[in-house]
Amino acid sequence: MIKKGLIDKIFDAANIKRWNDHVTPMDLTELDKQAHKFIIAYLLAKNEEHERNLSIDWIALIEGGIHEFLHRVLLTDIKPPVFHKMMKEKGEELNRWVIDNLREDLTATDENYFDRFVTYLSQKKDATREKKILNAAHYLATNWEFRIVYNSSPFIYGIEGTKNDIENQIEDYYDLIGVQKISLRRKSFGFVDLCGQLRFQKRWAQVPRIPETSVLGHMLLVAVFSYFGCLKLGACPKRIYNNFYTSLFHDLPEVLTRDIVSPIKQSVAGLEKTIKEYEEIQIEQRILPLLPDYMHEEIKFFITKEFSNKVRLNGKVVYDIDQQTLHESYNEDVFDPVDGELLKTFDILAAYLEACKSIQYGVSPNQLTDAKEKIEKSLKGNEVLGLDLTEFFE
Repeated sequence: MIKKGLIDKIFDAANIKRWNDHVTPMDLTELDKQAHKFIIAYLLAKNEEHERNLSIDWIALIEGGIHEFLHRVLLTDIKPPVFHKMMKEKGEELNRWVIDNLREDLTATDENYFDRFVTYLSQKKDATREKKILNAAHYLATNWEFRIVYNSSPFIYGIEGTKNDIENQIEDYYDLIGVQKISLRRKSFGFVDLCGQLRFQKRWAQVPRIPETSVLGHMLLVAVFSYFGCLKLGACPKRIYNNFYTSLFHDLPEVLTRDIVSPIKQSVAGLEKTIKEYEEIQIEQRILPLLPDYMHEEIKFFITKEFSNKVRLNGKVVYDIDQQTLHESYNEDVFDPVDGELLKTFDILAAYLEACKSIQYGVSPNQLTDAKEKIEKSLKGNEVLGLDLTEFFE
């Protein structure tokens, strides 16, 4: 499904510290920034689609975001002004270096994806509507982080220049309705801000671990796994779209409840159901009011029973569809399919990756080693819709 070399490069983003030449009150990582960028891009694209009646190629948007994520992971240690100057003057050579470094991993994962990756890097900055949306989302996510940095150290030499540069870059995208709304710092900004707060919530909160990963970064890991899994399965476009954004938003309610670990949820009969009911009330009262009305149904579709296989039949959502039946009989856009069970597997594999990496780095408390062994025991040797999970563990 996805090879070790590519997994390592994706997870490296959790180790890459942003703004590390500034005073910051916390670690800001590339993985979190990229996850926030994907969420903002979704919001911007929805605004263009519904309020301007423009066509959005959602698969191109998702895939373009992953292309840029991988490109940035390899080049992210370069300071932005230097990076932009290098890309302007030596972009072709830098892209070739990135391609050479990713060729083996991407070709082994999906050869057609690698070809599309190469083509994408050759396009100009705002060559397509989707690429323009991703660039706008990049600057908005950067600005969200920068406000934390600026408020922590407004006295740092040159910081006013950085502030002006970012604001000028955002202004170049004011023709996008979503950028205008977010810049007003009203409802849409509130949603972006709320999602960004998920980077403050650490996974495995009571367990020493390196690197620490946030709920926000974890959601992107699951989303990227789901994307490459869907490619392998030959999923229809709507299924890819639903699986990716369900993964990207699957822990969104935790911004209201925090990350409640499974042992606590399972310690008292009925507690998990009570938590879910509370989350549903809070979503209605605190999250949905920050979004346009036309987005409410879809967001609820993504995060309601997120790990249940579901389709839409005659306008009604049907849950708990058999996994194989969904794959064989409902793999068409008209059915609006979501592979909830498969996404739960990817969620567990992301947790396994978080535990394994810390153990490899030498921080291995009992909770991590026990979790690693438990997951291996439950999933190693299994196949899910023909995807061999043994390869992931090996």
